[in-house]
Amino acid sequence: MADTNSSLAKANRMGTAPVGKLLLSMAWPLMLSMLVQACYNMVDSLYVSRISQNAITAMGLAFPVQNMQIGFATGIAVGVNALLSKSLGENNRERASQAAGTGILLALMATGLFMLFGIFGARPFFEMQSDVKATVDGGAAYVAICCIGSLGIFVEILGERLLQATGKTIYTLYTQGTGAVINILLDPLFIFGWGPIPAMGIAGAGVATVIGQWIAAVLAVFFNLKCNRDITFCLKNLRFHKYTTGPILAVGIPSTVMMAIGSVMNLGMNMIFQSFQETATAVFGLYYKIQSLFFMPVFGINNATISILAFNYGARQPERMKKTLKLSVLAIACFMAAGLIVFEAVPGALMDLFNADASMRKMGISALRIVAIHFPLAAIGIGLGASFQALGNGVYSSIISLCRQLIALLPVAWLLSLSGDVNLVWWAFPIAEVVSLAVTLILFARIYRQKVLPMYE
Repeated sequence: MADTNSSLAKANRMGTAPVGKLLLSMAWPLMLSMLVQACYNMVDSLYVSRISQNAITAMGLAFPVQNMQIGFATGIAVGVNALLSKSLGENNRERASQAAGTGILLALMATGLFMLFGIFGARPFFEMQSDVKATVDGGAAYVAICCIGSLGIFVEILGERLLQATGKTIYTLYTQGTGAVINILLDPLFIFGWGPIPAMGIAGAGVATVIGQWIAAVLAVFFNLKCNRDITFCLKNLRFHKYTTGPILAVGIPSTVMMAIGSVMNLGMNMIFQSFQETATAVFGLYYKIQSLFFMPVFGINNATISILAFNYGARQPERMKKTLKLSVLAIACFMAAGLIVFEAVPGALMDLFNADASMRKMGISALRIVAIHFPLAAIGIGLGASFQALGNGVYSSIISLCRQLIALLPVAWLLSLSGDVNLVWWAFPIAEVVSLAVTLILFARIYRQKVLPMYE
């Protein structure tokens, strides 16, 4: 009876609560927790910048692997999230529980792949990008540690999406926030050493990251078992179910491909910048750290939007879907406008945070001001993109990422690099965003006609 009441209460909230209040209540814990996560990513680089510029470069070169790791974890979790929310919207709790069990198995399989890469692929990956020994040694150690201990991030992200799909986003604040705080506290201990703990340099940042992820994972498991009554966790659901695996992969694979495209883009851009000097690669890495302060909260809004859209799609309530999407795009636009103002007004202060020398500071100021031009355009694309995943058309998201990061960005960046002026390369970002936004609008119009308009009939 308690479980039934819980499901009804959740259904009433997701299906009947005022959309603005619902989006805010679901989004702010995700936004805050992801902002904290962005901050501890920044703290990693802040501490590492005190070691050397080679250490900053190594962190930048490591980003594609970390991005791929998060991409696999998020792809599986987003697929589970979409199917689980839709199943609950249809009042099919059994299928929702089966989706959770299938997601756990998929996460374990992906973890094994990254552990193998950490053991055998970390050093060759860095040797492919740099011939500076300090950069290769530090980066390879960092990536190996993060990959071998990757079970924590997979369990954490899946557990958080299960909580999010059932409307319990407040608990994700506790998981991500706790993991971030632990990471921040441990960073200086393992990087610089303290008492019996030896100074490990950039490898210490990897150790602190993995410990923080594992603690967050333990909390995510605890909250799901104790508080998530809309899902039944049992061994019979811990297998590949016929009616869950396909839908999860249909949404999850495009999401993973989307993140994988980001990794390929980062790898390609790193190699383009390495053709100039390692300073350019370091600036590129720092840009991604800084911009996450604005993009991570935006992704929190986006994740909450996906859950609400998926639930109301299952419940056949198109008006609530439209209002949710409008409010989401507006909120995302506000964050991106704030990012644009900061990047244009105080880029020098941002570079000073990372102990940048004169050459790196000059290059960073120019880069940040140019790249930030695309933020308002990205707001529209990201906001509308939530509908693709929520309505089961994750492949559209992959198409957008292909246009933004491979089809447009890398070729344009390479052509601009032929000029010999590294400052021109940064213009590839605004150009690529214009292309991706045009494609986003076309695909959104298509999915709206195919899946939203018929609900009015």
